[in-house]
Amino acid sequence: MAARPTYMGRMSPHPDIDEFAGLAEEALNELPAGFRKMCGNVSIRIADFADRETLAHFGIADPYQLSGLYHGIDLTQKSVIDPVTFPDQVWLYRKPILAEWQARGDVSLKFLIAHVLVHEIGHHFGLSDEDMHAIEDAAGP
Repeated sequence: MAARPTYMGRMSPHPDIDEFAGLAEEALNELPAGFRKMCGNVSIRIADFADRETLAHFGIADPYQLSGLYHGIDLTQKSVIDPVTFPDQVWLYRKPILAEWQARGDVSLKFLIAHVLVHEIGHHFGLSDEDMHAIEDAAGP
């Protein structure tokens, strides 16, 4: 009989939400210090999926199609005279990221988490999806 897959000593092939959050925190801490400093007070949030309202807002029917989201006012739109708002947030959606990780099979989970995290932080800096894809294409593999 084949052994069941485990993750961190548990009988599960995937990290639970707390373990996933730990990987996200490690990924954030491994980013260059200057990059992290520019993030300011952006909070990193983890959920299994985006909520129904978020999916509906973007016209997404399949919750596996959204792996991350920046929620806030990007730095290009902020002013020192603006009223204080809620902290900007980067949401990482665990199950879509796990599904992509399993489907790809060519990168570590922490690498993929870091990739989504950096992408969403890019929105905090005011970059569009097109901007980030162009940067990735220019950087190469």
